[in-house]
Amino acid sequence: MIVASHIDDIPLSDLTITQRVFAGLDPAAPVLIDGPSGRTLHGADLMQTVKALAGGLTAAGYAPGGCVALMAPNMPEYCAVFHGVAWAGGTVTTINPTYTAPEVHHQLIDAGAELLVTIAAFVDTARAAIKGTRVRDIVVLDAAPEGTTPLSALLGTPMAEQAPVDVVNHVVTLPYSSGTTGLPKGVMLTHRNLVVNIDQALATTEQEPGEVTVSFLPFFHIYGLQVLMNINLAAGGCTVTMPRFDLEQFLTLCTTYRTRRLWIVPPVALALAKHPVVDRFDLSFIQQINSAAAPLGADVAEAMGARLNTKAIQGYGMTELSPVSHISTRDAAVSGASGRTVPNTQCRIVDPETLQDLPRGKDGELWVKGPQVMKGYLNNPEATANTIVQNGWLRTGDIAHFDENGFLFVTDRLKELIKVKGFQVAPAELEALLLTHPAISDAAVIGVPDPDSGEVPMAFVVASAPLTLADLRAYLEPQVAHYKHIQRLELVPDVPKSASGKILRRVLRDRVAAKTHP
Repeated sequence: MIVASHIDDIPLSDLTITQRVFAGLDPAAPVLIDGPSGRTLHGADLMQTVKALAGGLTAAGYAPGGCVALMAPNMPEYCAVFHGVAWAGGTVTTINPTYTAPEVHHQLIDAGAELLVTIAAFVDTARAAIKGTRVRDIVVLDAAPEGTTPLSALLGTPMAEQAPVDVVNHVVTLPYSSGTTGLPKGVMLTHRNLVVNIDQALATTEQEPGEVTVSFLPFFHIYGLQVLMNINLAAGGCTVTMPRFDLEQFLTLCTTYRTRRLWIVPPVALALAKHPVVDRFDLSFIQQINSAAAPLGADVAEAMGARLNTKAIQGYGMTELSPVSHISTRDAAVSGASGRTVPNTQCRIVDPETLQDLPRGKDGELWVKGPQVMKGYLNNPEATANTIVQNGWLRTGDIAHFDENGFLFVTDRLKELIKVKGFQVAPAELEALLLTHPAISDAAVIGVPDPDSGEVPMAFVVASAPLTLADLRAYLEPQVAHYKHIQRLELVPDVPKSASGKILRRVLRDRVAAKTHP
């Protein structure tokens, strides 16, 4: 039974993602501003750079059809590279710049990348990561160290027209996600996926040309890439980039550019609700605050909204949905809800055990169907088949229900995933690494609540020698990004073998809860 549906048809455009973004740009208006320096790109600058880069990539043999890895913080050049590759008919795999060399190496191998674009600060990691991969060169967006190529050297004769691509099937970007279980996988998103999601979002939201957005949400993440970069630019907006989050700098930039709406994640909502630095700013110009990437508690949302005298609302999505499937608006929002279904999209609530549909108001797994659903997972037909089922329905791995007015409430997580400040951490990845430690014979990892991060990883470890949390952190330091590090440790005599997957993790979570609340 379809319990939520918004089937008002939006025509499925035949534009590529770059053509769709270009359609919204004003050549004379500022469209990208580097927050720390104020350096500005106007619409004409961006289009010229994109076309010149596409020409250079094509002349160098990286496109059409090749894969370029982009590992950089938010900066105007990030957008130019992404769309330069897309205009040339290539594929961009976006890499978290805080990754360690082994993590980057894995993604380069899996994606089949032939070029790695980064900044000088990450060149050492890049050099270590490309060994044994197909990467032929490292391109640097700022001051290029010896042995690397500056971005300017890759600019060629501008490519006047978009390279021909099949917008329905051509994979334009490969962000990595753990999905509902297991290790990170390449999410194959096509031009059609991204373009239709722009149209779905803009049909629902009230964004206006000239609106300025400050973006600290990283562009390597689908939330930043689509919502803060592509959707905002396609709406005729301007994006102010921040290379990393700093609350005071964020509020300073918001004040400077008089941003009407903020795009945040729950830990930032908590800071806006409670941090004393907020009182130093006059934020009366803010009309709306949008939170996504993880559920935002109604109490935090209400506290933040009351402090800033504005409306705090939520959206829902996932990388596999390009990413938006549910949106709240200023005039249609319910406290604690993740919004209503976007156009061209249908939803079911399914009992995860019986796979039978449940009625409105009952909790079950959210299934979504629409043109924004990914093409599949790269090199992983089994994971694809387990996620996209029964005529195109995508199993989200989230437990939710719809109320009588069609608002979505996410109440739990079925998928084996930890969300640290909105970033995905796969328990299986950490468990596999822990098992390589010479003193560890068995391990299980779960997410436990944390007031600052939402969740943090906790490990249950069977060890043959004394082992401390500091020991584990030191062991994981060169292998995984900092947000994946174990924050809590419990040494146990055994990890229950009769329980596996989600059942094991629920047992361990219940054990932690019992100790916390006797």
